[in-house]
Amino acid sequence: MDVVELSRLQFAVTVLYHFIFVPLTLGLSWILVIMESVYVMTGRVIYRDMVQFWGKLFGINFALGVTTGITMEFQFGTNWSYYSHYVGDIFGAPLAFEGLMAFFLEATLVGLFFFGWERMSRRQHLLVTLFMALGTNLSALWILIANAWMQNSVGAEFNFETMRMELVSFGAVFFNPDAQNKFVHTVSAGYVAGSMFVLSISAWYLLKKQDVEFAKKSFRIAAAFGFASIASAIVLGDESGYSIGKAQETKLAALEAMWETEPAPASFNVIAIPNEAEMKNDFAIHIPYLMGIIGTRSLTQEILGIKEIVAHNRERIASGQQAVIALEALRRDKHDAQAMEIFQAHKQDLGFGLLLKQYTDDVAQASPDMMDKAARHSVPKVWPMFWSFRLMVLCGVLMLLLFSLSLWHSVKNTFTHKPWLLRSAFYALPLPWIAIEAGWFLAEYGRQPWTIYGVLPTHLSASSLTTRDLYLSLSGFILFYTVLLIVEVYLMRKYVRQGPGSLGTGRYDKESGEE
Repeated sequence: MDVVELSRLQFAVTVLYHFIFVPLTLGLSWILVIMESVYVMTGRVIYRDMVQFWGKLFGINFALGVTTGITMEFQFGTNWSYYSHYVGDIFGAPLAFEGLMAFFLEATLVGLFFFGWERMSRRQHLLVTLFMALGTNLSALWILIANAWMQNSVGAEFNFETMRMELVSFGAVFFNPDAQNKFVHTVSAGYVAGSMFVLSISAWYLLKKQDVEFAKKSFRIAAAFGFASIASAIVLGDESGYSIGKAQETKLAALEAMWETEPAPASFNVIAIPNEAEMKNDFAIHIPYLMGIIGTRSLTQEILGIKEIVAHNRERIASGQQAVIALEALRRDKHDAQAMEIFQAHKQDLGFGLLLKQYTDDVAQASPDMMDKAARHSVPKVWPMFWSFRLMVLCGVLMLLLFSLSLWHSVKNTFTHKPWLLRSAFYALPLPWIAIEAGWFLAEYGRQPWTIYGVLPTHLSASSLTTRDLYLSLSGFILFYTVLLIVEVYLMRKYVRQGPGSLGTGRYDKESGEE
């Protein structure tokens, strides 16, 4: 593996580890708000105990999420220094806001949540919990604004004098439709994770006949919030995919294994065996018209196939070659009027011209064969995209079914008499994380070969490091993060097995801490 591949692997490892903790933080924060609202309205102490018990698990997870998140931001400078130079004017702003939210507002509110019970009234503490949930979600908002800009680079322009992308409209970056769709879909997925966590553990207590009343109330809240969350995640995921499909046709075509442009509306491949070498599917089961309706919201608009996209990108690479040549002339003489005219005519394809840097240092000498290779590699590998998307969708459908049944039997007050439902809820605990990790892989791998889609190729973004440096740091990260994950699992398991008895109130089972 070369420096770029190792840098990508290291960032992928840290992101995937980090996103084990983030969704649970997002989801549990609002479940705590719901539970504490009921406590304030009813005055029943069991709901206060629910807030404190699930809040204890929230706190453990929050600490691990912050710890694993810090290193990711430093990697932009250590592993992706040219990326930071090239787009730091835009990317740095949302990261700064995220830092303020996570390390000042959010952390302060978390402290007040844990240590303010005896120092504030019920309503005051509920207000702290509410703002803690808002702060947690706002922290995610800024990260997703930055990430969405990498997918759809609105509100910025390239300055040939500074050789950097520069911000021209912060409003366009903030209101980027990809950012808004990505945010609501991602936080909804987090709400699903928090709901499934509470639902699964409550189901386990009910199966063991441990703290039954506590578990029943927790189960009901998780079932209701989880049903609303999974429905939102599915609907908003479809909308997020629609907006990304408009900005990144390659991603949409790859995740559907759509090699040819079909007459509108296109069919949906339920199962397929993609053949990368021959650019076709060796086997496919499809539903007519469905993909066209989902992907375009119409019956007449086509979805481009991979072959047509590659051919189109080949033309953009040829145009981008002219932009790179003109840019190099402007660097020698910024008053060169002819070079400026050529650059202005082709600057929209500059990023595609930079793809040729992977094959030759002198883009002007790039051969047609190099252009063909660059065009072919402008589309990510299909089979990982195709199957990660279907894995995510399968998990979503299973969770929708489970939360629907859980809510139905909660309303009928029959869920405690359905061992099969409780066991299903318990064993379904990993489903949100499988779906979330598959979704992040789909979003980030599907952007390749770009760091900023259509603007900056990944192979140009990495720092000048050695493979030895990266192997050492990657090994260190894996070791350190694995230790943190083991600590999280140990602490979570310890307090989950003890249950609300860990609060030491004298009202629950296992008060002595025995397991």
